[in-house]
Amino acid sequence: MTQQERERIAAGLADGLSYAEIARRLDRPTSTITREIGRNGGPSGYRPQQAHQATTQRARRGIPAPPRAAGSLGGTMTEELIEVVVRSGLPRMTARVHLDLLLSEAGRRTAAELAQRLKISPASVSVAVNYLVEQGFIRRERDPQRRRDIYVVDDEAWYNSIVTGRRQTLETVQATMAAVETFGLDSPVGQRLAKAGAFLERVSLDMIESADRWRALLT
Repeated sequence: MTQQERERIAAGLADGLSYAEIARRLDRPTSTITREIGRNGGPSGYRPQQAHQATTQRARRGIPAPPRAAGSLGGTMTEELIEVVVRSGLPRMTARVHLDLLLSEAGRRTAAELAQRLKISPASVSVAVNYLVEQGFIRRERDPQRRRDIYVVDDEAWYNSIVTGRRQTLETVQATMAAVETFGLDSPVGQRLAKAGAFLERVSLDMIESADRWRALLT
């Protein structure tokens, strides 16, 4: 890979492009781009000049790319998934915790296991899992013998997250309609809020109805 190509990769990351889009623009396989970024600092630490120098040195010495730390999230595909989730609005640390649970064979881990695997503090784990539980992405189980929490992601998580999110939206709709009464339907503000509330209510109810209708696909 040339220095110019690496400069274009850095520019694509700065513009928020996906790995697949960067690969398409360079006419390279997506796996090549994800591997290049993953072994040279990741999406937030990628520097084209340093990446080019490091690759040149490895080629001269015959030294392979440095291995990933044991127990960390591995694989370029996982890194790309994290970037996709982050762009959808989930905080990066929360996205890492969520994906580690999703990609675990049993779909469950303790807080200590998450902290050890991801090399993060227990406090960071606590913030992430509390958010994920609140949003319905995972659930919390109690291990009575060892007196510890176990965090679980299962097939129902997708249903729960959709329903939880839409119910939160409906709470916003209630507050919006209360504001409509305050401003009055005759006012421009009241009319604007009423339209927004009606739209959000209809969409949210439709999504809950659809989730209920297709819930059996998860069982």
